[in-house]
Amino acid sequence: MKVTVEERPGLEEPEVIVRCGRMDDRVSRLVELLRLSGARLTGERDGQTCILDEDQVLYIDTVDRVSFLYTADGVYESRLRLYELEEQLAPRDFVRVSKSAIVNFDQVKSLRPDLGGRLRLTMSNGEVVVANRQYVPAIKKKLGL
Repeated sequence: MKVTVEERPGLEEPEVIVRCGRMDDRVSRLVELLRLSGARLTGERDGQTCILDEDQVLYIDTVDRVSFLYTADGVYESRLRLYELEEQLAPRDFVRVSKSAIVNFDQVKSLRPDLGGRLRLTMSNGEVVVANRQYVPAIKKKLGL
């Protein structure tokens, strides 16, 4: 992959042009990463690509290497892997709670201890996400405990 950066004084915002012989998974993932840099997420549902504000996302879960974005409206499929989403959302209020899930901490309504040192996180829509014990210290740190 060839990357070229040009500085142009006077441009008000960066412009990215992707040229490719054909659109494949690698190029699609690159475009998805570029879109995420603007604090918006994209997800596919019913054959459409939808633009989501990060605040809309309650949590992100991975099943069979496919990442899903859960909102109050429904579920959207992302082309990005969980670690890529985690990297993009790291500066924001998202926290990893298990090997397969990241939650939007702004959408957590309550926390409750669970068996085996885990935590049950109740989201703003009433859904429950379980945080594995190895991720509990990071959650407590985020709470200032």
